[in-house]
Amino acid sequence: MPNFNIDSQKKRKYDAIVIGSGISGGWSAKELTDRGMKTLMLERGRDVKHIVDYPTATLQPWEFEHRRQLPLEVRKANPVISKCYAFYEGTTQFFVKDEEHPYVQEKPFDWIRGYQVGGKSLMWARMTQRWSDYDYDGPSRDGYAVDWPIRYADIAPWYSHVEKFAGITGNKDGLPTLPDGEFLPAYELSCVEQYFKDQMATHYKDRYVISGRTAHLSQPQDIHYKQGRAKCVHRTICERGCPYGGYFSSNASTIPWALKSGKLTLRPHSVVHSIIYDEEKGTATGVRVIDANTMEMMEFYAKVIFVNAAALNSNLILLNSTSNRFPNGFGNDSGVLGKYVAFHNYRARISAEYEGHLDSTTDGRKPSSGYIPRFRNVYKQETDFLRGYASGFSASRGDYRSNDGIGTELKENLSKSTPDNRWRVGSGIMGETIPKQSNYVALDETKKDQWGIPQLKISVGYDDNDEKMIKDFFEQFTEMYTKAGFKNIRTSDSKQAAGLDIHEMGGVRMGKDPKTSMLNKWHQIHACKNVFVTDGSCMTSTSTQNPSLTYMAYSARAADFAVQELKKRNL
Repeated sequence: MPNFNIDSQKKRKYDAIVIGSGISGGWSAKELTDRGMKTLMLERGRDVKHIVDYPTATLQPWEFEHRRQLPLEVRKANPVISKCYAFYEGTTQFFVKDEEHPYVQEKPFDWIRGYQVGGKSLMWARMTQRWSDYDYDGPSRDGYAVDWPIRYADIAPWYSHVEKFAGITGNKDGLPTLPDGEFLPAYELSCVEQYFKDQMATHYKDRYVISGRTAHLSQPQDIHYKQGRAKCVHRTICERGCPYGGYFSSNASTIPWALKSGKLTLRPHSVVHSIIYDEEKGTATGVRVIDANTMEMMEFYAKVIFVNAAALNSNLILLNSTSNRFPNGFGNDSGVLGKYVAFHNYRARISAEYEGHLDSTTDGRKPSSGYIPRFRNVYKQETDFLRGYASGFSASRGDYRSNDGIGTELKENLSKSTPDNRWRVGSGIMGETIPKQSNYVALDETKKDQWGIPQLKISVGYDDNDEKMIKDFFEQFTEMYTKAGFKNIRTSDSKQAAGLDIHEMGGVRMGKDPKTSMLNKWHQIHACKNVFVTDGSCMTSTSTQNPSLTYMAYSARAADFAVQELKKRNL
């Protein structure tokens, strides 16, 4: 008589399991399947197929019942997610509602999530900058966090690898703080953005204004056409999903590529409970999964496991993966799992007006604006706060339409547009927060979610270093705006909670010493070498760059290494 249990296990056995289908998971799956690995991708949310599952992608503003606005009852039911800039009537299908996966806020934290195939890669801001050695050197220089086990040279070839496939716009700017990449043609700065660039070059030696580097196909190459993607048409409604594949997402790029190989099995509605550890073998053997529809617990098995569930959910999975060997969370011999979580400081904004260039205005839209790389504390410590900040710079000039008159006169006035008599400019801070032990996530002792998994307790917030950084941002940019001749300069501090930046990182940090870190230089858990973590949770520090491009490079590099190690029988 056949052993049906053994047969069932065989059907659930793979070379690799990837937990999560966002930017990191998509890249892990692509690279693993490219190398012939039979791979299972687990996604806790529903399936979203490219093109067919973007229900609002082609709707005009007047086709929305509430003209894109959120009804009052939706805002009241979702006080957290309603704060997100990208959450409106056209995108509600892609964001986790507040009641769908509760968590405990020990400190105020706005956790923004996207539970579907593609994750937040469908709604991300698409800004893509490389790190430099100045970013990797930060912890060793000021003593916060631990030293990174890698440097820019380790990641540079993998930045090139993912940039070519994803499609990244930019110029060869030659900046030591922001290495150049494999770029598609950049989007031009507007005349006022270019004016500000020139003014900064006149008044400062180290404050550069460049065209923002973005994951958009300004000029598609053969590799992008092979993915089924086409040129970005500047609709600037990317967060609804792009039927052209004009910007990079897992749905438009890496996942279809991996599926085309025939090596990828995609399983949505799969809530990962924990990683299975074999005490005798001393290795991870698989993943426990709860079917979100049936609530059935099942197990899947693999030689290597990539944890790419997004920063805080990856922490949650590892914390919940306990055993005799790891009573305090998977691989947590150091005791740092869930600790040293950091994020980006997005609270401060500055705006102004400019009365020049009134002979020009903008025509159409573009998916980028100006970008100002970090210029504080780069080469040495020079302020009363640690690390630094980057910023954007945008300039726009709207149209004025008179609503005077009635009837035919009103109609004629509304049909005539006159450019506003001034340009409006603005910048926002993107500051590096300091990883501290006091910023942590943990499993709540009593509360569980609807799948019986402990809720995540989050205790992450701003500190005095962040307040000093905001003060400096206001001072420096007020000076810069003044020197540029801008008028009516105004500053604002949103006082928003951590989390709304959507750049939370850490908790499963990399490091050289297993006593003070979770992962080695290859993203392997020190105590279990066949488990890799390559999403935001692996970050030792946060730098001032948007992190997603770095996650892509980390995932590709780690997947390549994992396959090599399997071939050598080291895993």
